Amino acid sequence: MALVACDKFKGSLDAIQACSAVQRGLGDAWQVDLCPVADGGEGFVATMVAAMNGTMVRAHCADPLGRDVLADYGIVEQGGQSTAFIEMAAASGLWRIDPAERDIGRASTFGTGQLIVDAIHRHAVSKIIIGLGGSATNDGGAGLAAALGVNFLTARGPLEVVNPRTLRDVVAVDFSRRIALPEIIAACDVDNPLLGPNGASAVYGPQKGATAEDVLWLDEMLGNIVALTNGETQAFTAGAGAAGGLGFGLMRFADARLQPGFELVAAALRLPDRIAAADLVITGEGSLDDQSLAGKGPVAIARLCAEHGKPCVAVAGKVSAAVEKAGIFADVAAIAPCGISQEESMARAGELLETAVRDRVSRWGMIVRSV
Repeated sequence: MALVACDKFKGSLDAIQACSAVQRGLGDAWQVDLCPVADGGEGFVATMVAAMNGTMVRAHCADPLGRDVLADYGIVEQGGQSTAFIEMAAASGLWRIDPAERDIGRASTFGTGQLIVDAIHRHAVSKIIIGLGGSATNDGGAGLAAALGVNFLTARGPLEVVNPRTLRDVVAVDFSRRIALPEIIAACDVDNPLLGPNGASAVYGPQKGATAEDVLWLDEMLGNIVALTNGETQAFTAGAGAAGGLGFGLMRFADARLQPGFELVAAALRLPDRIAAADLVITGEGSLDDQSLAGKGPVAIARLCAEHGKPCVAVAGKVSAAVEKAGIFADVAAIAPCGISQEESMARAGELLETAVRDRVSRWGMIVRSV
């Protein structure tokens, strides 16, 4: 039996579509156990809600630029208690704004905070699990904190609009009106700290439109918030820099703890048991690269397979030399043939993935027989 456990091919296929394309490529060669996966990024809520028989609900919130939008999150009822599953990208994601209107100085996580408030007030949740990833923001979670009642004070009084640009003038932070919160866990798939050359602003800011000059003042602004809140411990915790510093913000402003998103998904999907029952595990995502090696979904799956002595192969839109050299997978293949553009590869991802798997079926059979 083959366990097919793919993550999304970002911009092309969601995890379910990717797994289905692999299944088509396998044809009748294998009995298949389909297991779409996610880490803390996009697709996390859908994966968890499906695995735990939850429901999706919808609420009004602000997008990164403050416009009213509707966003979905999940509610799971177990043992008489409710847990909310929220993707920060649902409200505050980069997908919410057109490239021409990106303005990292204005982008805020306020809408994600509004989803937390909605889950508490409307569903009386006893736990909130927030997936970090895909953000348009770099506010260190200050926007979210403002939605929870935290006040950011300037020499002229409290900020009415909280975003990186206005946060440059903050001289004090007042927690006295923050609402009561349940347990909050942040599902995080990166290990960046908040500040410095490996921090939120330097590593992820340029992807959101930040110039080299922006990176400098954004990092300085976040450093000031850290100093004003005595948040040095949280700022240098691995994962603090996730989602534009929302990892830090959730820890400092909402008493959250960070946990690898893949661990949560693996438990909900019973991945260790399903790997143990399989002869071959097929995983993949849009890009297998240096960030994948930090422990993102497919690499984490390969490591679980190694613990169970099961071969794991991978398919991806593109594969870096570092991944091939690491030898984590028994076989790894990029789905796009030489000479094809990235745009065409993304547009034809399902077809190309199916073809790549079909071309690999015999080789994978030999790998399984050699174990």
